[in-house]
Amino acid sequence: MSDQAAPAPTNFIRQIIDEDLRNGKHKGRVATRFPPEPNGYLHVGHVKSIVLNFGIARDYQGTCNLRFDDTNPHKENLEFVQAIIADVRWLGYDWDDRLFYASDYFAQLYEFAVQLIQKGKAYVDDLNAEQIREYRGTLTAPGRNSPFRERSVAENLDLFARMRAGEFADGEKVLRAKIDMTSPNINMRDPTLYRIRHGVIHHQTGDEWCIYPMYDFTHCISDALEGITHSICTLEFEDHRPLYDWFLDVLATPCHPQQIEFSRLSLAYTVTSKRKLTSLVEDGHVEGWQDPRMPTIAGMRRRGYSPEALREFCRRIGVTKADNLVEMELLEDCVRSDLNIRAPRRMAVLRPLKVVLTNYPDGGEEMLPAANHPQDEAMGSRLIPFSRELYIDVEDFKEEPPKKYKRLVPGGEVRLRNAYVVRCDEVIKDEHGNVIELRCHYDSETLGKNPEGRKVQGVIHWVSAQHSSVAEVRLYDRLFTHPTPDNTKEGKDYREYLNPNSLLTLMECYLEGSLAEARPGEVFQFEREGYFCRDPHPTADQKLVFNRTVTLRDTWAKIENKS
Repeated sequence: MSDQAAPAPTNFIRQIIDEDLRNGKHKGRVATRFPPEPNGYLHVGHVKSIVLNFGIARDYQGTCNLRFDDTNPHKENLEFVQAIIADVRWLGYDWDDRLFYASDYFAQLYEFAVQLIQKGKAYVDDLNAEQIREYRGTLTAPGRNSPFRERSVAENLDLFARMRAGEFADGEKVLRAKIDMTSPNINMRDPTLYRIRHGVIHHQTGDEWCIYPMYDFTHCISDALEGITHSICTLEFEDHRPLYDWFLDVLATPCHPQQIEFSRLSLAYTVTSKRKLTSLVEDGHVEGWQDPRMPTIAGMRRRGYSPEALREFCRRIGVTKADNLVEMELLEDCVRSDLNIRAPRRMAVLRPLKVVLTNYPDGGEEMLPAANHPQDEAMGSRLIPFSRELYIDVEDFKEEPPKKYKRLVPGGEVRLRNAYVVRCDEVIKDEHGNVIELRCHYDSETLGKNPEGRKVQGVIHWVSAQHSSVAEVRLYDRLFTHPTPDNTKEGKDYREYLNPNSLLTLMECYLEGSLAEARPGEVFQFEREGYFCRDPHPTADQKLVFNRTVTLRDTWAKIENKS
């Protein structure tokens, strides 16, 4: 891919790496990692981290590992593991043979914990979770030492071994680091290293373990074991960096990676909290993690976004330490710009109105040529069937047109795209006064040219009724009506801002017949309507379904101004 080969713009992380290389740090190596927790699907925020970590490895001729930080089997499963692997590959990245799991290191992590006990730097605590929180103190008040903090090394080793053997119940004991309960950094106030978890089956280790290491303890050691040089993470881990370094210093690991933090991606009109996304799925507000309204990579892929568009989005937003809200329009513009180049054009009538050409031969038909892309001759052309009965969009006809209306009106003429000029002669209505059919006259001399001396209102799209494919079309919009649904002045629950119009399903649309052969996931521009992707998820009745990827232009600002 072309954008895979081009170096990304410089940023403060690359400047750090450049300086490290000049100083010969890590013997000139650059090794990064992308370390997701398999407790949900990856979302747009992860895209930024993936592009950053794998991009640095590529540009510095280094390596980037894919490692699952799988230390919480209560929330993790194999479905998430497989989805993450598929998402990273779809984005265009590979890790060769460097697929790792934190659970690969459980035995070594246990031995490192034993070393901390032997050094007098860890102890088994009998306080329960609520008591530990109470003893920890607050941001303004120091913590207090646990009454079990001064147990002997021998007693701690014995208790920890018995924890490993399964002698104690969940929550009965934990292993904690012994650091400083008066530290101004709460993360340094004797953090928990191991907790007991009975009755869970880990997706990699099964029931081999009943104690599981905490993330902060696991992450830094996993980095060190893999020889990572630059451990790049988001800003919420900045206060965890002293703990990251403390573990590696006390354990004197041969490799000591440098943790560097950058601002996470906050995208308007969405949420990226795993807990909140999980709630949306489990409470039925969306149709699973792959719902096209979700900010997950799987959802965006199903909606028709391309990996190139997402990588370009990351390039545009850059990498900084400053938190900021990225406008949804920027992401949508990246998608439009990409699809404008790559998407073939087709005609589709989403809200059909029947047109009968009264002077066209009954049973006649002809094939009219049309370019697949107006600016790319290499995409070639196609033949579109034309016949007596057509469908146009209901919005392309008005009995009482507003000012500057340039489509079909009674007695007026329009050009059918790639076809003839037609004139509306008669309007047919049902018993309720609704327009159900137009009787029109076509001019056989106007194929490819305008009639002399006549005013043609405009150009509209159409499909042949006889040759069209019937499809269900889903018009997706933003999932929330507020730009920051999880952080508002009103303090409401984020679910109160769910957009009731985030999905509009049109059940009987008429498309060019060839679209029935579109590949799952293939994207087209439906002329004058937007970009649409054939849904890669088949329905039970094998219905033809297209999802709207993005409109032809930003319409949200207009919607907001009207509301």
